[in-house]
Amino acid sequence: MSDKLKNYLSVAFFAFFGGISRYYLGKLWQSNGTIVANLVGCFLLAFLIYYVIERDLLANWLNVGLGTGFIGSFTTFSSFTVDFMKLINAHQLLHAFLYLSISMLGGFLCVLLAYWLATKLVKRQKGEF
Repeated sequence: MSDKLKNYLSVAFFAFFGGISRYYLGKLWQSNGTIVANLVGCFLLAFLIYYVIERDLLANWLNVGLGTGFIGSFTTFSSFTVDFMKLINAHQLLHAFLYLSISMLGGFLCVLLAYWLATKLVKRQKGEF
């Protein structure tokens, strides 16, 4: 099987599970499902990149499937944008600003946390603590 076909199949396979996970997260968290999915997705993608991919721990087709497939379908920029616009249209400007701020700052902090954790794990494995 060609690498290209492996990547396509991996993205499709993992996208199914990312989408299902996103659906159930929305059911569980209801109106906060989008922000939770996006923050968790920021952490997961950063950890995948800074720990798994940079250390070449998995085959490329798995990295593509997990990153683009699972995390790509789990997170949702479009729902984030629609939720933000709903708040603007409802004249809930403070809530809209908070939603935008928490999403952006929270996403950045989740990426920083994943980077920090990946760095600590690598140092621990090297015996550097």
